Amino acid sequence: MKRHKINIRDWMTPAPYTIRPGALLNDAYILMKEQEIHRLPVVTDRNELVGIITFSDILQHIPFYPDDATLELELPLLRRSVHEIMTWDPITVSPDDTIQVAAERMLEYEISGLPVVREEDGRLVGIITESDIFRLVVQSWADEEDV
Repeated sequence: MKRHKINIRDWMTPAPYTIRPGALLNDAYILMKEQEIHRLPVVTDRNELVGIITFSDILQHIPFYPDDATLELELPLLRRSVHEIMTWDPITVSPDDTIQVAAERMLEYEISGLPVVREEDGRLVGIITESDIFRLVVQSWADEEDV
């Protein structure tokens, strides 16, 4: 079986939106809604990755079944912080890993996105998602048609 050699750095989203561990869940919710994203890497002031929080995480940790209007009104009242519900020490990849490595990890751990960190210092440099990999597949199919 052929292994793909394309590096993650060429398809990741560089410098993704992030949030600090002490931020309120409401802040994470607002940022995700405004930027139309589903996950936020959680970083220190030095941009070191400590966790990740997803939109689903927020919805799973609220004590009521919200619709959008209810959530926007009641979430600020919870006063819970990101660090209380985030996934600590998330599965990651390096910018020098291949797209195939990222896809295999997503399948193995049943997750849809991976923070991309530099191995030497653990600093966040990007994020790679299923959508990025799908974009690569579509591009490669288009390239094959042109040949």
